[in-house]
Amino acid sequence: MIVSPVDWDDPDALALRSAQRVEIEERYGTPDSEPGPAPTAHDIIVFFTPSKILRDGQTHHPAVLAQSTHRAQSIQLRVADAITSFAGSMRFVYVHVAVFALWMVFFEKSPWPTLTLVVSLEAIFLSTFVMIGQNRQAAFQQVKADHDFSSTEKELDDNTVLTKQIAELTTRIEQLTNEIHQEVVINKKS
Repeated sequence: MIVSPVDWDDPDALALRSAQRVEIEERYGTPDSEPGPAPTAHDIIVFFTPSKILRDGQTHHPAVLAQSTHRAQSIQLRVADAITSFAGSMRFVYVHVAVFALWMVFFEKSPWPTLTLVVSLEAIFLSTFVMIGQNRQAAFQQVKADHDFSSTEKELDDNTVLTKQIAELTTRIEQLTNEIHQEVVINKKS
């Protein structure tokens, strides 16, 4: 979870204040239980709201949230993620097309030795960031696999216990049915 400053009129701030009003009303019977006048944008210097690290609105696997939290805590990892994200976008392609075209037309004539050097160095660094991304993905997959294995083992244990309990109940029901049957037969004979 990240706590960040937002504007007074930010949708997250509005939602938080609305939820606070509902909670106050539930606890104290009235939405206006606040001592003194209600705060306004003029009274508040900064307003903080909590938010999930992943803002796509979906429920995520615990391993995804843990990995996101871990990556958000390291400046180096955040920089690597930003570079990898940009390098894997169409903006990256458009910027490079424009820069290369300008370079070839205005700065250097064929065979473009400086441009070749710059592109080669960039390729070296980008391949490093691709490997960083692959390592991150491999680490995430390992954490997820471990979590899934633990969950599956727990479910298997739970199912085994339930199966044994069902077997015991079935046996007990059979015994009771036999006892009732014998009691009914004895009562009919009498």
